[in-house]
Amino acid sequence: MYTGLQHLHSLNRYIILVLLLVVIYTSFTKWKGKKIYTGLDNKLNLFTFISAHIQLTIGLVLYFWNKSGLVNFDNISVKIYRFFTLEHLVGMLIAIALITICRIKIKKISDHTKKHKQTFIYYLVALVIIFASIPWPFRNVGIDSWF
Repeated sequence: MYTGLQHLHSLNRYIILVLLLVVIYTSFTKWKGKKIYTGLDNKLNLFTFISAHIQLTIGLVLYFWNKSGLVNFDNISVKIYRFFTLEHLVGMLIAIALITICRIKIKKISDHTKKHKQTFIYYLVALVIIFASIPWPFRNVGIDSWF
């Protein structure tokens, strides 16, 4: 079950990245084009929000279950343990908090252009943080076998 959750967590990241890229692109083009905030925009944001929270839930289960031993406070000076114990967790929590804050804030905005602008800014910052917090193979955090 643990391995299945790891694979699901790894697969879901690509879903989130695709959704984030789509939302960022559409919000930027609609913001600059001064277009209305449609139901499709709302659904894309909602699916991104839900996917991010599912990812958070799976990630927290993996973090506290820690069958892999990657979460290790005793060896925090070792790069791989520091990454999974602190860097990955904190970065992802910040990114998901930004997605959540954006979702809450845009509900209160009536101006369509401002909704698109807020979505673009928050989701872009979240995407940058997510990219920085993912254990990509080129990051060399010692888990190449996962990919």
